[in-house]
Amino acid sequence: MSEILLEMKNITKEFPGVKALDNVSLKIHRGSVHALMGENGAGKSTLMKCLFGIYSKDSGSIILDGTEVNFKNPKEALENGVAMVHQELNQALKRSVVDNIWLGRYATYAGFITNERKMYNDTAKIFESLNIKVDPKVIMSTLPVSQRQMVEIAKAVSYDSKIIVFDEPTSSLTEQEVHHLFAIIKKLKEKGCGIIYISHKMEEILEISDYVTIMRDGQWVASEKAENLDMDKIIKLMVGRELTTRFPPKTNSIGETILKVEDLSSMYSNLKNVSFELKKGEILGIAGLAGAGRTELLENIFAISERKSGKIFIHGKEIKNKNVRQSIKAGLALVTEERRANGIFAILDILNNTTISNLKSYKVKGLFLSKRKMKKDTQWSIKAMRIKTPSQETQIRTLSGGNQQKVIFGRWLLTEPEIMMLDEPTRGIDVGAKFEIYQLIIDLASKGKAVIMVSSEMPELLGVCDRILVMSGGRVAGEVVSSKTSQEEIMTLAAKYV
Repeated sequence: MSEILLEMKNITKEFPGVKALDNVSLKIHRGSVHALMGENGAGKSTLMKCLFGIYSKDSGSIILDGTEVNFKNPKEALENGVAMVHQELNQALKRSVVDNIWLGRYATYAGFITNERKMYNDTAKIFESLNIKVDPKVIMSTLPVSQRQMVEIAKAVSYDSKIIVFDEPTSSLTEQEVHHLFAIIKKLKEKGCGIIYISHKMEEILEISDYVTIMRDGQWVASEKAENLDMDKIIKLMVGRELTTRFPPKTNSIGETILKVEDLSSMYSNLKNVSFELKKGEILGIAGLAGAGRTELLENIFAISERKSGKIFIHGKEIKNKNVRQSIKAGLALVTEERRANGIFAILDILNNTTISNLKSYKVKGLFLSKRKMKKDTQWSIKAMRIKTPSQETQIRTLSGGNQQKVIFGRWLLTEPEIMMLDEPTRGIDVGAKFEIYQLIIDLASKGKAVIMVSSEMPELLGVCDRILVMSGGRVAGEVVSSKTSQEEIMTLAAKYV
């Protein structure tokens, strides 16, 4: 039996105006974790989509367990032992967990009557083997993103796959859930499974990987054993230059109070009696474990979800925002956590995705939109955000996750908000692009804007924010000054009401 489980040779893939993959090769060893790294737009996800049958490669060959394969669609890939856990979850949210696990392959009696009991028992057995604490009968939409991610991992395992691709699997997981995922990956390795692990989190890569392949601009750069690499070497190979500091220097100065939240409670979540203040030029971090109410807090302030009680003041004046349009008018902006679900308009181009929140400023004679001004603003956004795209007319769904995030960031900057709220703004973004986002956040604060930033990455909160509000069980558990606290203190507060 060959040690090489999967080999991709000289894979090339072109899209209109861009060569996404240029003769890329990859070897996956049996019973190993092979990390795939590179900046956003490097071609990592495109390479995996060619393997999984989402894209058809233009040239090259794929050899799985000694046999050349060319999957025409994901169903064919799954049936032949190749599974993929996508960064952007695409699930049937109105169906149960069981339905999502067995979608398209229901167990039946006599070939046509659905065998609900067998599917439930098989799901429970898989969850037990992976130590996943989720009720198979619950509706998927009722689960937090982190648990939905674990369900997707269980689904991949249910195919008894030879190869499992994990695309940014920890982007929505807590530290405890990350350790759980790594335990699952260890079990899969012991079974002889080959794991392809895409992540921008270098600490994870060095902890979990046996081999690392680095890509840049659609080309193979290097493949090394993980034990021969360190963080500095990986960064240099990824970005083609030295990255001397992880966070930009702080240049913002803090002024008077701009936002005051009093006793905010949500109608349909655990958010209860949250109060805090935000000052002009300040970057306020929001920390907490999964289910702490961080996202719910931002959505309540922005009037996406219904408020049960509480008051919001901007510049000392109470605002009665009951919908998103009123929130934008009041000077608020929100970059959401889940790009695909509620951030991008996938079938629209970059121009429309950039300008859609600011259409009123493009009106001409009250009837028409000025295409010239829309193009000018979109070009500013592409340049300012350093978005990698062939043109403004490119559909946003063809961009990498990080470049999609930059488009959303640029969209909200065009509304000229006074208060920018960011929910996991660097989720799924490479180290070089993260630095650029951090610089944008600090620049905003330096111009007198106020920023609220939710993040699951503790070093990010400590490196970028001035203060950190720690949430636990839907309540404020404490408040710390970034320069005077530690990860241990934040974690202690985060567990206060759990």
